[in-house]
Amino acid sequence: MLPPARLDRFARHIVLPEIGGAGQARLAGAHVLLVGLGGIGSPALQYLAGAGIGTLSLVDDGAVEPSNLQRQTLYRDADVGQHKAALAVEWVRQFDPALDPRACRERVTAQNAPALVASADLVLDGCDNFATRLVVSDACTAAGVPLLSAAVGRFQGQVGAFAGHLPGQPCYRCYVGDAFDADDCDTCAEDGMLGAMAGWVGTFAAMQAVRVLLAPAVGAAGWDDAQWGRLHLLDGLAPGMRMLRVAKDPACRACGSLPA
Repeated sequence: MLPPARLDRFARHIVLPEIGGAGQARLAGAHVLLVGLGGIGSPALQYLAGAGIGTLSLVDDGAVEPSNLQRQTLYRDADVGQHKAALAVEWVRQFDPALDPRACRERVTAQNAPALVASADLVLDGCDNFATRLVVSDACTAAGVPLLSAAVGRFQGQVGAFAGHLPGQPCYRCYVGDAFDADDCDTCAEDGMLGAMAGWVGTFAAMQAVRVLLAPAVGAAGWDDAQWGRLHLLDGLAPGMRMLRVAKDPACRACGSLPA
């Protein structure tokens, strides 16, 4: 049961048949690990907190830079030079004192990823390089934790839900393969990025996170599908969206040996 003050705060959720009081209570009891507090992580965190996700583990080893402010909506000019994870925790505490934000000022590695993902109900990865994404994905697959992967560049973005630990479902490595384990991908500093595009991807990722967390519990048609293996492609120039399905790779070294 939610206390009266929480019922009032989330009234617009509770009247939705797809969520209701039971769904909101489920969100309050959920633990989401957010990897990366930049262009995607900033708006995603704001709407995860707005949705009442009870526990939010916030991972980023970086500090705010002036060039971040064009798209990273958590931060102000006065925050330049300060650690993003600490600022994000303080933002959550001021926004909703009932939530439990936890800062992790570490770079995700193959060594610490298993411990980071172990207690999460869902991982939302919005980091800026393939090597970290694959480390996170492999840890999620091994721990049986679902993963939402979100990426953005220039005027394009993508958000996909992966559950390689489930029978027949692909993991993120099935999608990108093994070629990107090296940390050598292009960056938005080189390619550029429309700030609002990062906001679109981050908020869409937050909406998909709510879907994944509620999918096992709700009976509403269309909302009870976690959309595993579906990659949503967002185009800010057209504008528009399309979707493609990612197949499970039997040769995948992360999930290929798991049941098909």
